Amino acid sequence: MCESTPVSRSGELRENSLMPKVVMARLDLNFLLMLSVLVGVTEVSLGHFSHQGATAPGDIIIGGLFPFHEAVEAVNYTGSNNYASLRPNCSRYYTKGLNQALAMIHAVKMANRSPMLTSLNITLGYHIYDTCSDVTTALWAVQDLSQPFSNCNSQTNSSQSVQPIMAVIESSSSEISIAIARILNLMLIPQISYAATATILSDKSRFPAFMRTVPSDEYQTHAMVQLLKENEWTWVGIIITDGDYGRFALESFINHTETQGICVAFKAILPDSLADQQRLNTYINKTVDMIKKTPKVNVVVSFAKSSQMKLLFQGLQSRNVSDKKVWVASDNWSTNKDILKDVNLSDIGTVLGFTFKSGNVTAFNQYLNELQFESEAIMNSSFMEEFLKNPDIGNGNATKAAENLIKNTYSDMVFSVQMAVSAIANAVAKLCVNGKCKTPSDIQPWELLKQLRNVTFEKEEVMYNFDANGDINLGYDIYLWDERESEGHDVVAEYYPCNNSFTFTRKNLSDIKNVVSKCSDTCQPGEYKKTAEGQHTCCYECLACAENHYSNHTDADACSKCDTEHMWSDTNSSQCYPKIYEYFEWTSGFAIVLLTLAALGIVLLFSISALFFWQRESLVVKAAGGPLCHLILFSLLGSFISVIFFVGEPSNEMCQVRQVTFGLSFTLCVSCILVKSLKILLAFQMNLELKELLRKLYKPYVIVCICMGLQVIICTIWLTLYSPYKNKVVQPKSILLECSEGSNVMFGLMLGYTALLALICFTFAYKGRKLPQKYNEAKFITFGMLIYLMAWVIFIPVHLTTSGKYVPAVEVVVILISNYGILSCHFLPKCYIIIFKKEHNTKDAFLNSVYEYARKSAENIKGVTGTDPQSKTENSAYIISNPSLVPEGEQVSVPKIDNVA
Repeated sequence: MCESTPVSRSGELRENSLMPKVVMARLDLNFLLMLSVLVGVTEVSLGHFSHQGATAPGDIIIGGLFPFHEAVEAVNYTGSNNYASLRPNCSRYYTKGLNQALAMIHAVKMANRSPMLTSLNITLGYHIYDTCSDVTTALWAVQDLSQPFSNCNSQTNSSQSVQPIMAVIESSSSEISIAIARILNLMLIPQISYAATATILSDKSRFPAFMRTVPSDEYQTHAMVQLLKENEWTWVGIIITDGDYGRFALESFINHTETQGICVAFKAILPDSLADQQRLNTYINKTVDMIKKTPKVNVVVSFAKSSQMKLLFQGLQSRNVSDKKVWVASDNWSTNKDILKDVNLSDIGTVLGFTFKSGNVTAFNQYLNELQFESEAIMNSSFMEEFLKNPDIGNGNATKAAENLIKNTYSDMVFSVQMAVSAIANAVAKLCVNGKCKTPSDIQPWELLKQLRNVTFEKEEVMYNFDANGDINLGYDIYLWDERESEGHDVVAEYYPCNNSFTFTRKNLSDIKNVVSKCSDTCQPGEYKKTAEGQHTCCYECLACAENHYSNHTDADACSKCDTEHMWSDTNSSQCYPKIYEYFEWTSGFAIVLLTLAALGIVLLFSISALFFWQRESLVVKAAGGPLCHLILFSLLGSFISVIFFVGEPSNEMCQVRQVTFGLSFTLCVSCILVKSLKILLAFQMNLELKELLRKLYKPYVIVCICMGLQVIICTIWLTLYSPYKNKVVQPKSILLECSEGSNVMFGLMLGYTALLALICFTFAYKGRKLPQKYNEAKFITFGMLIYLMAWVIFIPVHLTTSGKYVPAVEVVVILISNYGILSCHFLPKCYIIIFKKEHNTKDAFLNSVYEYARKSAENIKGVTGTDPQSKTENSAYIISNPSLVPEGEQVSVPKIDNVA
């Protein structure tokens, strides 16, 4: 509920705007001509107007215009010379209008008894007329009411002065209110409507003297559209009349529906006049046909009159249009219970009615019960006489008459009339505080208008006043019709215009919650609406969202695009999913296997290192390289450890460390193997000049440092200028975290340098492949380098053509193959001899193996050349000068080999 009270001070009316000269300046020629015609008809005086209903004397006279009839009969303009006889006759007595007039009479009586007026010795009087729900008839009545102002040359007796009308309380029809406002504006006679809701009447530049005690249709249509939106009713029909009320209501309703995505399937326009019954029935039948042809429209909004809705419901029932619909009723017919007299509510569906908020009308009901219909004052009222002649009353039965009036009491209308009278009474009290209102010329209508626009009055301990548009906007009650007419209708919700919200007073609304009124089925999340050209936007087909697009609510107009940098979605998706980060995880089965192999290799390294340290004086260890073996094992340890940096989420540091660690470690390994290859070539070189040169160049640790130094330079340049870094590769459903090498050239240069050293080792080792079998280091170096070169040759194209999170695993596999190749070819055979072939790990066995190798070599030379090898070798005997094979002092010269026959 809105926190603010109904009181507002924003409706201040400037005094200058009330001056007749300003208003007169705004009038167009048509209204002046109409006024001249009305003023010129002097033969119809107040006393002669046939539709005057009731009068009461007072110091301040209030005009009252009420619809005691619903229609007028057609006028026959031929065969009559009497102008007065051309006035139409009223038909179809309207008890609801009588009830509203009695509400004004009762309110005037209550005001006259209030201390506010009795203390000033001032009373209110009234002149009440019947508009017959017809604009022309209403204009006749306005002419009579305004005659003292307009007819300066009245032919009536000047001694019998006619009291002017100071204000008018009028009609429930917006069209009538608009018409009579054009005239009352000329004299700035305050006009207060208790039911006219057309939005145009809030325009004070066009209707400066108009006010009302109800909100405008702008709020009602807004509330209706809000109700449709909250229940997701997007395909609706609307029924209006062809008068000003219907046209303005339709315009306002359409404006609101367009902004809320609601479509109007059909617009049925009924004639505003009820006089031509045949024409009305024709339009009713057309409306029934419209409803029948649009079966998907299950919600219809109606601004029609109650009698028209009664005919429409009867037509639907007679045509067997049994689709139960929700009827959203405007204040025009939302509380009229007579509609259900000849139809069953269960046959037509559910009715939700918008009504004005009301107050306590208990006092008025008591007044109706105590009304003395037999009194002369009542019987002299023409409208009361006609009411008592109604067959439903039973020839003037007072009890039935009171019951009938109470039955036709609509609290919202009664309360609005009472507020209008209260506003006038309070304004009169403030204007006449000095007692200057006893004669007709003491005050003028525009003075009362100014006071009314600023007045604040109390009713039932609540303060009210008119806003800047001259309206009192209390909001709406929403009724759910009940077929049990005697129990009335339930208020299920309240609407507050100040915050455009509903407050539901009844929780169970299953009658309307299950109603579907849509042109097309709801598009589910993951779909969007596609409207064909030329169709209503509410009629569409549902299409699935494309890949990387989504819709997360029903009836989406378009699919939203995912942030493809971080999110993704499949087709027909209702949400975007975060892209997972992919990399070679620790928990991957492949990673576990590779890490296990690396750990096994490290354990094997430590085991071999311990074994070689224990057997460091043995000939096998010395033949394997002695101290260089431990350096090779240390380098392999670094290579195995580098595997760890290829697993897990990459970082800039990991990317820089892993390649450099492997590159330096394996370069150290290959450098040591190169020294061993060079030693073998030196040991068994037969060319003495080359042998002497190699002996001078053979500086094992210097060679290792030089080889490592070049690799260090390469890696330093790489890390400094083109450092590897963590890179994100956005994929359709994931983000691949990988290491970018920074420069493929530098990466290739690092690997190529290591490969070059390996190729040199392979070349040197290949030359010494025929060394003694038991100590043939060259063969194992050859196989080891061959395995390494083949693995990396295969790696290069695989690395360049493979993408994904397992690219690091490919390099890890190659590293492990290279490491295990070195271990298998260089160390495991030595371990086998040390552990299982100890007899071969002796000096005698070694010398015997060398001797056998020398003898076989001599035999091979003799067999090939046919000469005595002694002549070729007398100056170049085979010398075993390998310091790693034979300790110094124990080196031997191979004796000259005798000629073999």
